[in-house]
Amino acid sequence: MLYDAFEVQSDIATATRAWGRMLHQGAAPWTTGGYGAATWIAAAARMMMRAGLTHARPSYGIETLRIGNREVPVTEEPVLSTPFGTLLRFRKDMVSEQPRVLVVAPLSGHFGTLLRGTVRTLLADHDVYITDWHNARDVPLSAGRFGFDDYVAHLVQFLEAIGEGAHLVAVCQPCVQALAAAAVMAESRNAAQPASMTLMAGPVDTRINPTKVNELATSKPIEWFERNLIATVPRRHAGAGRRVYPGFMQVGAFMSMNAARHMHGHLDLFWHLAEGEGVPEARAKAAQIESFYDEYFAVLDLAAEFYLETVKTVFQDATLAQNKLTFRGAPIDMRAIRKTALMTVEGERDDICAVGQTVAAHDLCTGLKPFRKSHHLQAGVGHYGVFSGRKWESQTYPLVRNFIQANA
Repeated sequence: MLYDAFEVQSDIATATRAWGRMLHQGAAPWTTGGYGAATWIAAAARMMMRAGLTHARPSYGIETLRIGNREVPVTEEPVLSTPFGTLLRFRKDMVSEQPRVLVVAPLSGHFGTLLRGTVRTLLADHDVYITDWHNARDVPLSAGRFGFDDYVAHLVQFLEAIGEGAHLVAVCQPCVQALAAAAVMAESRNAAQPASMTLMAGPVDTRINPTKVNELATSKPIEWFERNLIATVPRRHAGAGRRVYPGFMQVGAFMSMNAARHMHGHLDLFWHLAEGEGVPEARAKAAQIESFYDEYFAVLDLAAEFYLETVKTVFQDATLAQNKLTFRGAPIDMRAIRKTALMTVEGERDDICAVGQTVAAHDLCTGLKPFRKSHHLQAGVGHYGVFSGRKWESQTYPLVRNFIQANA
């Protein structure tokens, strides 16, 4: 019922976009550089063309990279694929060898493309791979389940494919699975265990300075989440019959946390569009807002078992924080991590993973010598500012780069 209702809204949004395109085509020839009726109509039409969400993965859009005084071509190369995710490499036309880095993208309602800015920054000095997760609604039931342990197993498998000496950079939610994978590989003496892992704004111990997200996750029993937030994929999709936590639910939850900000963002977009094509500054600002929401409204469904197990394990039971995680039924011990150097990064104004929640990893990894640990608190940034934007590029990234190089 939940997904069927969304599909009805999605069909209405598709029709709205079509009407918007027709209206825009009619008004566009009459727009001028200033305000006018046609310009306002064209702006309203552009807003109609943006109605609804999409389940299509956006492009990473990284085709070239400027390194030194030359433009270096970048091509996306699938290295390993499973029904639920692809290990994607951003291959550069370079002779010199650089540290290999696996960027572990969140599986929390958006595609890995949300980290394109993180990837682009890392690419200058590293051979970058990413966990490019697939949309669960497009994965046939015959592919089986995908739970918390399966995510960890994918990280182990991807690291083995990359080879010995790689580095992990985990962003947000998968900091937990990155720690688990590092411990599993350390306990089994896996030669491909990462040389370092950088955990950025992740929920290692959500009991510390709990945020609204943490409080929601602990406010109700796990049965409530299963009854109210899990839906069945309709017959029109490849994953028909699969139980999922819909991406539109996650995006709706995030938007409700900052409803005023998103309302003002769309009002700003309308006024910038209404200024017309003759105002370059307004055009640039409109493009920036549109780019953000193109990404934000591209949603990905999560396998129900992964979502529910994550809520229960990470938020409700704080299993990792107590060093009681298990993998395939066997306990794993964070103290086994002795060869993988650890860096944690937090944002001063993070309202999703508050200060103290990520640095807690240091207390778990007691097998590491102090000189193999590092922590950075980035002043003046919220959650997304930890891994994207000007301060990430100019202040946080140089520290991450130096940490990786020091442990290469």
